[in-house]
Amino acid sequence: MGFTIGGIRGRRDVGSVRRARTSAGHAVTAVAEYTGLWGWDVLPGAPLVRSPGGGRGCSCPRGAACPVPGEHPLPDARPVPAGTPLDEVTDAWAGAPGAAVLLPVGRSFDALEVSAAAGRRALPRLERLGLPLGPVSVAPDGRAHFFVAPGAAAELPRLLYRMGWDGTRLDLRCLGRGDHLLAPPCDLRGLGPVRWLRPPTLDTAGGPPPARLLLGTLAYAQSAWLRSG
Repeated sequence: MGFTIGGIRGRRDVGSVRRARTSAGHAVTAVAEYTGLWGWDVLPGAPLVRSPGGGRGCSCPRGAACPVPGEHPLPDARPVPAGTPLDEVTDAWAGAPGAAVLLPVGRSFDALEVSAAAGRRALPRLERLGLPLGPVSVAPDGRAHFFVAPGAAAELPRLLYRMGWDGTRLDLRCLGRGDHLLAPPCDLRGLGPVRWLRPPTLDTAGGPPPARLLLGTLAYAQSAWLRSG
């Protein structure tokens, strides 16, 4: 099956990307899928590590003091743009061995972040409601990310206010332009890998839903989880 992702150069066959698993590491395969199948840019990032206290740390010189551990590009990192040919993806990642797979947020999607427990509770409820859903990832440090349409980060305060959640203590935020999101198969050393709770598909990767459709259910699940804890 062949297809062209609108607005990007090149044509990528799904089978050819999947077959890259036999000749490249998991990271290279993932980057090839993200750029070729889903139309996302990718950046090589500083790997996420486990800090001495058991939390998340960064492999960059700041270590545990890094304000965004494992969520920033390597120095002088160049993006691998959507539509990059497979051989160029392999070459790009060969120049950054061990790099984390980072997705720039705010271009193709923003991401609503909640606790993994709240995300796992909300996902089946959203599915039962028949709401459109984009990809959903979960990290071993206990955070889940629901992909939503770009622009959600700027609208979040207004949306929470209109829904009556602005005065509630919520462990909920939205990643937007300028942020980066760790993507599978990144690994938090000592804790495990980032995984997909809901993998991207051709239908969802390029058109995630508006945040307003998911926000109420996610806020309720997050609030309930905080109360139970």
